[in-house]
Amino acid sequence: MTERPARRTPNVTQAQVLRVERLTPHMIRVVLGGPGLAGFPAGQYTDHYVKLLFPAEGVTYPEPFDLQRVRAEFSREQWPRMRTYTVRRWDAEAGELTLDFVYHGDEGLAGPWAASVVPGDQVRFAGPGGGYAPDPAAGWHLMAGDESALPAIAAALERLAPGARAHVFIEVSGPEEEQKLESAGEVSITWLHRGDGRVGDALVRSVRALDFPSGAVQAFVHGEAGFVKELRHLLRVEHGVPREALSISGYWRAGQDEDGWQATKREWNQQVEAEQEPTP
Repeated sequence: MTERPARRTPNVTQAQVLRVERLTPHMIRVVLGGPGLAGFPAGQYTDHYVKLLFPAEGVTYPEPFDLQRVRAEFSREQWPRMRTYTVRRWDAEAGELTLDFVYHGDEGLAGPWAASVVPGDQVRFAGPGGGYAPDPAAGWHLMAGDESALPAIAAALERLAPGARAHVFIEVSGPEEEQKLESAGEVSITWLHRGDGRVGDALVRSVRALDFPSGAVQAFVHGEAGFVKELRHLLRVEHGVPREALSISGYWRAGQDEDGWQATKREWNQQVEAEQEPTP
């Protein structure tokens, strides 16, 4: 039997909260800084992400903090819980890292943290990861997502060159959740209001109704896994978009917290890809 490669322990950065801002009723911006961010290797991608580390309840870790040591000396139940968030902006000159959090009251782990932190509070995170940025050679760009994908979509729009064409679809709970987005490109932005509907239904309908422009598309589709699956089928199978022109992934899945989703995400993605490969 082939052994799996050893799991690499990610590098951990410690930062401090500089500013907190309520962008909309359900979106909170936290700006991080401090000497721990010196040389932070972000900027290549517009979907960079970090994994915030939240200590297990009642557990104190030895200092200096070493995630590899924690995993070796503590039971899995005592390991820090990780929550993944997209980098909204990295300002290397100022040394400031901006993260936007979807907030649903006391629900979840990271949202309540973002709502309660104050300047000076400390936080640890692993990363960054990432893999997408708008390709200047693309004929046009398609971006679609829910609130969880909004920071990455906003960052991608800011990266577009003058004249770059993009159709953007963003689903949020209501008009109060819309944000002003900036871009030098020729961008059509459609805000969709979910109301009491199922996450992604309005998004799928709108993207399906789009009259695709001529030229090769580069697509970014992220958010709740159910609608991501539907849009992957639309793009990959019905429109024949090459796999290499797609950045598409479920950031989360309805009915599961991140721990549960991450445990099954790889297998789920593999199954979806196997089911949705176009027939030669």
